[in-house]
Amino acid sequence: MSRVLSVQAASAGSGPQQSNAPVGAQASVPLTSVHKVEADGLRIFYRSAGDAAAPVLLLLHGFPSSSFMFRELIPRLADRYRVIAPDLPGFGFTEVPQDRKYVYSFDALAGTIESFTDALGLTRYAIYVFDYGAPTGFRLASRRPERVTAIISQNGNAYEEGLGDAWGPIRKYWSAPTAENREVLRQNILNFEGTRWQYTHGVANPDAVAPESYTLDASLLERPGNKDIQLDLFLDYASNVKFYPKFQEYFRESKPPLLAIWGKNDPFFIPAGAEAFRKDIPDAQVRFLDTGHFAIETHVVDIASAMKEFLDANGIAGERKKESSR
Repeated sequence: MSRVLSVQAASAGSGPQQSNAPVGAQASVPLTSVHKVEADGLRIFYRSAGDAAAPVLLLLHGFPSSSFMFRELIPRLADRYRVIAPDLPGFGFTEVPQDRKYVYSFDALAGTIESFTDALGLTRYAIYVFDYGAPTGFRLASRRPERVTAIISQNGNAYEEGLGDAWGPIRKYWSAPTAENREVLRQNILNFEGTRWQYTHGVANPDAVAPESYTLDASLLERPGNKDIQLDLFLDYASNVKFYPKFQEYFRESKPPLLAIWGKNDPFFIPAGAEAFRKDIPDAQVRFLDTGHFAIETHVVDIASAMKEFLDANGIAGERKKESSR
């Protein structure tokens, strides 16, 4: 039986976005809290904000990030929705016991998130998927289509035409999974500069990207054994490409409301991947932002506004709340 292991209050905002005005003069900002819950034999770390009775938004991060990437988005949505953002196994602060002998694959990640939603009693939710969060979330949606109210894909791909040239070295590893090719990825991607590049490439002003984002990610990559976890997932990403037709079948059959909001300068998931959703969901909304892969770092206000407009238009509207809860 799952149980919440810990709860800690956390402020919703950070840095210059906080106000020095007296408390009574400020608009109410929903607080974000952090928790751990046992699910699938793991201790899943997650962030949560918003009224427990509000419509649920499940936010799924990508590589090499964690729920920390949603630190500015969560409070912008939690006045209307119950927002929940877990750390995937191998990322952030989710704990995987050694005796669990967890096998890092995208099937396993999806299974863990499915167990996580069960542990929290989530039976209906919209999902926000980014990067690795996309094949994880699309597997979840394909397994339980009746639970998914809508999809927001922020550079979360499901089509071969959406794979950019930056996948070249990883594709080489797929076709020849040798120790040499594995080491090339370890040395060239799994380091501070490789992580920073993912955040800043395609951004008009790279200095505008908060350095704590890629610095935290790079630091967590240095944990013992973590780089091998990431290399295993690089190799298994090929399974997602094989699953693309299944994801597309789910889109055609269930036709969930879908918003693709895309950093158009992303070298990994290019604009063609966003446009491709319309092949299977003709009413899909597609919007492009003049930024890179981590669009949320530079355009969080635009993304939050587009999400609220999209969800409202599709009847997933929560009332504005002045208080927040788990």
